[in-house]
Amino acid sequence: MSEQARKTAEALEYLTGFGNEHSSEAVPGALPIGRNSPQRAPLGLYAEQLSGSAFTEPRTHNRRSWLYRIRPSAAHPPFTRVDNGALRSAPFTEAVADPNRLRWNPLPAPAPGTDFLAGLWTLGGNGDAAQRSGMAIHLYAANADMTDRVFSDSDGELLIVPERGGLLLRTELGLLAARPGDMALIPRGVRFRVELLDADARGYVCENYGQPFELPNLGPIGANGLAAARDFQAPVAAYEDSERPTEVINKFCGNLWSATYDHSPLDVVAWHGSHVPYVYDMRRFNVLGSISYDHPDPSIFTVLTSPSDTPGLAGVDFVVFAPRWLVGEDTFRPPYFHRNVMSEYMGLIEGAYDAKAEGFVPGGGSLHNMMSAHGPDHETFDRASAAELQPQKIDDGLAFMFETRWPITATAQAAGADHLQRGYDDVWQGLQRHFRA
Repeated sequence: MSEQARKTAEALEYLTGFGNEHSSEAVPGALPIGRNSPQRAPLGLYAEQLSGSAFTEPRTHNRRSWLYRIRPSAAHPPFTRVDNGALRSAPFTEAVADPNRLRWNPLPAPAPGTDFLAGLWTLGGNGDAAQRSGMAIHLYAANADMTDRVFSDSDGELLIVPERGGLLLRTELGLLAARPGDMALIPRGVRFRVELLDADARGYVCENYGQPFELPNLGPIGANGLAAARDFQAPVAAYEDSERPTEVINKFCGNLWSATYDHSPLDVVAWHGSHVPYVYDMRRFNVLGSISYDHPDPSIFTVLTSPSDTPGLAGVDFVVFAPRWLVGEDTFRPPYFHRNVMSEYMGLIEGAYDAKAEGFVPGGGSLHNMMSAHGPDHETFDRASAAELQPQKIDDGLAFMFETRWPITATAQAAGADHLQRGYDDVWQGLQRHFRA
């Protein structure tokens, strides 16, 4: 952590709007006018397109940005394999998919000098990174800045959810600050470096191998509600003109590869396009819910979705349980008991979750694979069943969920972790028989 990183984060300005065609230049005149690739780009820069989708994908799904940089990305030495550490990728074949309900405590504190990349620890996932389908769930714990190295993920986009400690994300397209309560989205292939805004940092990462995240369709909700496009903030151009050696780590088909450049690749002076990183304050989510009876399905809390080839069946949804009012009459207000064809990983950022009385703590997480029965623990059930149904404000916690169409296979390190809660099933054992014929 550095005081300079804090000052930088506090002074940041942003562009706004999810999916917009943004443009930004750090030096006036760096963006060409009327064309993308002129014979000579302005200011002696190199023009380069970064494509996050195939050229021929429909315009509404096409993601690409034009970058105007000091040196082209092609100017680098060969990459060589390096150790993956605790990072794993799909297909997850080292263990079998487990139908049992699983829950973990937070990651243990890392060794001194652990940066964001070294602190990534894979819990599990599904699909196949090389086939660009499925997802992976990682956690991170760090206590040092990434110094003279940057990271990019060719396998998927990274949705980062800080739980403790803020992050300054220096990307090719500019800078983002992500603090607990925010989420950051780094597109596939975009290089970035992470600096800490506090002494240490901890959080969650969803690696989406499939279609890029987009805002969900609202259907009968209408034109407004849930996450507003204008609340997503994209960076303004900011570049590094550095000639010192920089290690570039690339995650490619599940493995880490390294090359040492003689300059910083975060040297984009200007850019325009739609393949851009974002930060979003989850407390701005416009919660919609029942004002008559019953608890709505959790899909009503979807922030972003990665669509699949089946309409309505997401490769992965990102769902947030933000502060909200509960007013339903004759209604069991916490989330109901259910079994789901989708698989759910839940994490907690702060406070408590209204379906669990104990054991589900900030920095921890639970995995309920497809068709595993889950719901409120016995203490929550007893309390909610007897509660006086006055309007109730849920504002003492912030939780989220990664929901996916396929079962999540835990890694061997997650299945055997010391911080796995071995007695998780016990939270439902106190549920009593109340049936009267």
